[in-house]
Amino acid sequence: MSASTVPPTLHWVGGLDGHLRLIDQTLLPLELREIDCRSVEDVWQAIRELKVRGAPAIGVAAAYGVCVGLQNVAAGSEAALFARLDEVTKHLATSRPTAVNLFWALDRMRRTAELHQGKGPRAILQSLLDEARAIEEEDRQMCRAIGRHGEKLLADGQGVLTHCNAGGLATADYGTALAVFFAAHEEGKRLHVFVDETRPLLQGARLTAWELAQRGIEATLICDSAAAQVMREGRVQAVVTGADRIAANGDTANKIGTYSVALAAQAHGIPFYVAAPTSTFDLSLDDGSAIPIEQRPGDEVASFAGRRTAPEGIAVYNPAFDVTPARLIRAIICERGVISPVTGEKIAAALQGG
Repeated sequence: MSASTVPPTLHWVGGLDGHLRLIDQTLLPLELREIDCRSVEDVWQAIRELKVRGAPAIGVAAAYGVCVGLQNVAAGSEAALFARLDEVTKHLATSRPTAVNLFWALDRMRRTAELHQGKGPRAILQSLLDEARAIEEEDRQMCRAIGRHGEKLLADGQGVLTHCNAGGLATADYGTALAVFFAAHEEGKRLHVFVDETRPLLQGARLTAWELAQRGIEATLICDSAAAQVMREGRVQAVVTGADRIAANGDTANKIGTYSVALAAQAHGIPFYVAAPTSTFDLSLDDGSAIPIEQRPGDEVASFAGRRTAPEGIAVYNPAFDVTPARLIRAIICERGVISPVTGEKIAAALQGG
């Protein structure tokens, strides 16, 4: 199967009474299966259980989750619709705490409903579906722009390293970090991508390696703990990762292990780049110390492939994300261009410029 025959990560099926369809990423790479989310609880579980994951894709899924969550009040009063909207958005907001795109999308959907207040429940629901589709399409365009800006930072023949999955599976279409590699490949640049397996859930091994294979990009899977070694051996000349939330000063939350990769890159004089859309910035946070870090179940670490690998009763600390300080990031690649050096002033200027 090639990239052109893989179904979209997620999309809406039907009209106002339709539903969200998405790839169940927990089954990849062994099985490619789509699932239908026909209720807000279905969407919540899909986000919480990582059937859909990646900050941009979570935002799109949440927007469509609002639509399915309001279908049962479309024939009622506006008061009932807005009461239900409050319930739905609050519930979806509890699915995962770190990816700011989730909250950005929910806020945008709330504002859309308020702008159409007085037009009747069905008209409001139509405006929300239109807005969710716009969020999806904007994400596609943002990812393509990130790829165009980012590929200029890479040279033909380079070795590059990425952590976790920030490809089409993490977005509506093309990816963020992987968009940089895809765009470079389309420009004829030959890259060799080193893929961290990304413990404990193996998003790199299961998802990133799969996406690169679909596009025919040369890739090598490595243990997370091998990243510094391949840098020392001179195999890597750049690191590109995605992000789940970026504070006003550029501190960046991404999958656990990213901070270690950034430290190793600094030690070896290798540029560390972050690729993310502007919707991933959270200017309400001065720095990364205030970014909420999701805590995942201990069984994810104490077990492997469904089999217990640690002693019963052992304590497990399993944060899903860590924060890379802005001082370790050479540049942030967003749809508006390349932000470098990474400072609060540069970030504010880039975001205001849009």
